[in-house]
Amino acid sequence: MGSGWSYHYSVTLRTAVFLSILSLALPPLAAQSRPAPKKSGIDLAGLDLSCKPCEDFWRFANGLWVDRNPIPASQSGWGTMSVVSEGNRERLRALLETAAAANAPAGSRERKIGDLFAACMDTGAVEKQGMKPLAKDLTAIEKISDAKALLDTLVAFQKNSAFGPVIVFARQDAKNSSATVAAVAPAGLSLPERDYYFRSDDRTKAIRAEFLVHVAKMLTLAGATPEDAAAQAQAVLAFETKLAEPRLTNVQRRDPNATYHPVGLAGTIELMPSLDWKAVFTELKIPASTQVIVSEPAYMKAVEKEFTATPLATWKTWMRWKTIAEAAPYLAKAFVDESFRFQSTVLTGVKEQQPRWKRCTALVDQTLGDALGEAFVKKHFPPAAKTQMNDLVENLRSTLREQLAASTWMDAETRKNAIEKLNAFRAKIGYPDRWKDYAAVKVDRGDLFGSIESASEFARMENLAKIGKPLDRNEWGMTPPTVNAYYSPLRNEIGFPAGILQPPMFDMDADEAANYGAIGAVIGHEMGHGFDDQGSKFAASGDLRNWWTPEDRKKFEARAECVINQFNTLAVGDGLKHNGRLVVGEALGDLGGLKLAYRAYKRSLGGKEAPVIDGYTGDQRFFLAFARVWATQLRPEAQRLRLATDPHPLGRFRAIGTLQNMPEFHRAFQCKEGDPMVRPQNQQCELW
Repeated sequence: MGSGWSYHYSVTLRTAVFLSILSLALPPLAAQSRPAPKKSGIDLAGLDLSCKPCEDFWRFANGLWVDRNPIPASQSGWGTMSVVSEGNRERLRALLETAAAANAPAGSRERKIGDLFAACMDTGAVEKQGMKPLAKDLTAIEKISDAKALLDTLVAFQKNSAFGPVIVFARQDAKNSSATVAAVAPAGLSLPERDYYFRSDDRTKAIRAEFLVHVAKMLTLAGATPEDAAAQAQAVLAFETKLAEPRLTNVQRRDPNATYHPVGLAGTIELMPSLDWKAVFTELKIPASTQVIVSEPAYMKAVEKEFTATPLATWKTWMRWKTIAEAAPYLAKAFVDESFRFQSTVLTGVKEQQPRWKRCTALVDQTLGDALGEAFVKKHFPPAAKTQMNDLVENLRSTLREQLAASTWMDAETRKNAIEKLNAFRAKIGYPDRWKDYAAVKVDRGDLFGSIESASEFARMENLAKIGKPLDRNEWGMTPPTVNAYYSPLRNEIGFPAGILQPPMFDMDADEAANYGAIGAVIGHEMGHGFDDQGSKFAASGDLRNWWTPEDRKKFEARAECVINQFNTLAVGDGLKHNGRLVVGEALGDLGGLKLAYRAYKRSLGGKEAPVIDGYTGDQRFFLAFARVWATQLRPEAQRLRLATDPHPLGRFRAIGTLQNMPEFHRAFQCKEGDPMVRPQNQQCELW
């Protein structure tokens, strides 16, 4: 989770076996006869009691569930959050089918989501359209006859086809976060990230070869001969390799100072003079006086050279390819199938597409998220859930405040600034206070592509209209049905959509231990992002500003280095490892967040002893609930992709790597030094 995150049960356990193994695996329990006031919230049937908790706690907590729940053919991975997501999709399907059949008043929110779902489900109408939806853009590309026409077309495409090579959008000024400015960032790469164009291992070379097949197939579907399409695919890959070379790596982009270059319009023109930036700003209705922040100046200089160095025919081929690739999921079946083959089968190992209704519910959520979210919340997120969740958040905030106040390694000034930042955290729970108005979006249930185009242009212009205006703190970073959570350093806010606040992540009928171990750890994780390798560089106001003393910053970096080293050495299998510098932020969030959630749980007990439920103490249930969140498995292709591109560690290692550092966990399960789940004491990592 974090800056983003990821991933129930069958209940068939023979009690006699469970109790006999449990007595060997766990410490004596003095209060087993105490009545349980609430259900445990623990998936007893998912435990693998043949595995000792101090050997591999992830397997102990999840082993039988994982064995009984293989990855579906339509998924790249499967786990706890996948099940929650699938449950939400079923709920969304019911809402959308009702809306599609309701014949609500024209222009109403219910009518729009119902019509968009119906348009998506009408495969006959989509097939009939064929390539017609792309005719306008492809004709414009075909008519490009010289360098000026190329640049003019790139300007025109910025409004609704901003696939690159750069994109302009609204963002907060990192050093003046109350201001919304224009940002210019790289765009245009088709492979997952920069290094896919350069790595020489067999797997990456095979992906590049499949990419050539993919591009050629798409261009052939659009009318090119197989011979021309194969040559054009080679040109696309060669061109994108040039675009990739000056790009920052994923690790380099983790430093917010590396992507902060306020240059204004004049500076933007200086970096890339060939593009008519005044025309771009006019097309996008951005005042010329607006501050402009460029994220990667070296990339812009490199692209400027390609305006003359790259043949016009190659530019046109690349633009044609990107136009088709971006639109493919909304076109006829042949395009959808080929897009799926590369994006899902080749890159992540998925064997078959999800049913059309699942893709259509996801599309409506992505496109009209507030309208669909409002209906979802009314039915599936009662006010009592928001109240209980708010209590959890505030207890964790109070606990972290105590931790910061008691910290022995920060001096008074840094401690004061840290507490000020924590106090300023804004917590968003469930859904926005004000729903977005989609009146400008035109939805026609007989025209899927046109409806998507209208919604996309609305979203783009809505974003650009924020430039120069005060920050709207009502905005969310995710839609209400989303199974995820986030922290925004520029807004200094944490968000928990209603979608993730469902069992087993958050269960109003479960004992506190389960909720603190699951959603409590998520809350702590997001709070922790305010103090990770990136978030710690932003002040309480959201501004990118150092608030540490030099000595305290060095101490912080040393603690982060401990986590980096740990994930660099955790063996994943097949000779693979995490990149510690890529995952350090999320790993710090997990470590600090779980410790915080544990202390908040103990605080919630008010000094009383937790009940023993289903044979487990409160502490044991807390850690079981945490590990259950990460009951995830991935296809080998998806695992390699995640290790290369995702700042989140793999789920199994989010559980193992975090718990290896926690003496509280070791005590709960009587783990001893030398056990695999216990790191040597001098190597255990801790933030606060």
